[in-house]
Amino acid sequence: MFSWLGNDDRKKDPEVFQTVSEGLKKLYKTKLLPLEDYYKFHEFHSPALEDADFDNKPMILLVGQYSTGKTTFIRYLLEQDFPGMRIGPEPTTDSFIAVMQGDVEGVVPGNALVVDPKKPFRKLNAFGNAFLNRFVCAQLPNPVLESISVIDTPGILSGEKQRISRGYDFAAVLEWFAERVDRIILLFDAHKLDISDEFSEVIKALKNHEDKMRVVLNKADQIETQQLMRVYGALMWSLGKIVNTPEVIRVYIGSFWSHPLLIPDNRKLFEAEEQDLFRDIQSLPRNAALRKLNDLIKRARLAKVHAYIISSLKKEMPSVFGKDNKKKELIASLGEIYSRIEREHQISPGDFPNLKKMQDLLQSQDFNKFQPLKSKLLETVDEMLSHDIAHLMVLVRQEETQKPVQMVKGGAFEGTQNGPFGHGYGEGAGEGIDDADWVVSRDKPMYDEIFYTLSPVNGKVTGANAKREMVKSKLPNTVLGKIWKLADIDKDGLLDDEEFALANHLIKVKLEGHELPNDLPYHLLPPSKRKVPE
Repeated sequence: MFSWLGNDDRKKDPEVFQTVSEGLKKLYKTKLLPLEDYYKFHEFHSPALEDADFDNKPMILLVGQYSTGKTTFIRYLLEQDFPGMRIGPEPTTDSFIAVMQGDVEGVVPGNALVVDPKKPFRKLNAFGNAFLNRFVCAQLPNPVLESISVIDTPGILSGEKQRISRGYDFAAVLEWFAERVDRIILLFDAHKLDISDEFSEVIKALKNHEDKMRVVLNKADQIETQQLMRVYGALMWSLGKIVNTPEVIRVYIGSFWSHPLLIPDNRKLFEAEEQDLFRDIQSLPRNAALRKLNDLIKRARLAKVHAYIISSLKKEMPSVFGKDNKKKELIASLGEIYSRIEREHQISPGDFPNLKKMQDLLQSQDFNKFQPLKSKLLETVDEMLSHDIAHLMVLVRQEETQKPVQMVKGGAFEGTQNGPFGHGYGEGAGEGIDDADWVVSRDKPMYDEIFYTLSPVNGKVTGANAKREMVKSKLPNTVLGKIWKLADIDKDGLLDDEEFALANHLIKVKLEGHELPNDLPYHLLPPSKRKVPE
């Protein structure tokens, strides 16, 4: 039964871990890191991971051209200013600002940040002082930051400004963050959709992280409905040219600041979009362990492919003469080497690193220092992917069920959850929730006229007679069936005049584009059917 307990197969036993975070750290250090070190993975792709990368809170990376409202968006979420915050119509944020939870308000400069083992930024020291002088951590006590951290980025330049060098590889820094964050939010200003060369380069640098990307079309309250429709279409067209994926990136439309809406016509649309975006952000703490597990699997697959590439190049190199010429030849024919590895090891083309980038990186490498294929290291990673990761997946589910529901709280996330300003409050099935009179009674005389044409017997109409009237709404049978179930309060298969009026009210709610409730709210119960409290 438990054949895996046998001595002959003991090596395949999955590791036993107490927590997902502990498991990820141990698997990485013992099974994946040796492969990365042996084949110089960190010089080509991504620095080695540290404990803080597995322990840190979910992070959101905000990216956009200058004056699209990135800093204001953070201010809107937190509902308070944060240290180092500057807002203006021109490029104001010239630094990367990690907004994180802290007991006392303050700013930690970049050089101090990259030596703090508790922060997940130590490997950013590779980008040098030009970057570290423009990297700070803004700490402050805020309930939102107890669950997530937010990375504000410099405004992406356009026109002549984008030709001025920043002194560090801006796209590479964003790619570093993209690998480690849980959500990437691209902000666009509804008034300027032109995607500059630098912005286009940045989006391409985020190419392998489309699953984390969301788009916000900000400042949408300043545009009339017809123009907004055209702007949205233009944005989707522009993104489609840069992000070459069959799936469309989710775009949220709204105005994420606390000022009055200039054109309030689309208030309901903005409310619905904001709630959708907030739900997406609020789910991040709950899905953080799964995201880290997913990122480790992606990293392991890339590390395996990298090992095959490096060992293939090593195998092709001559032992004595003609090394320089052979190196140039191998770099030029790297695409053919990719194809051969793909066929020999049944690897998906999507797992290979970018060909042009790999060719550029290989130019500065000494091929003589590359290592031959070491099957043992690859087998260890395969074992991790097939056995240990499956075991961790079970542990992820267990942690999710045992822990209380983790959600982002505080700030703007509290603003619309309770009271009359919650999304949809007093609309649709919620109409009349605060009225003393039964909301259906407003139209009941009209419904009564129809009711008495349906030949009621003992004050009630049959299902067949009610159906003939209800199908005139042209709603699908599944929807009408739900309406019938909600309206037939005493479950006798017949409708009296109040129940019939209620059924017609629910039909009207659905025809106006609102959702039906799963259970009938108390304020929709006919007065005669309400229980008198004892």
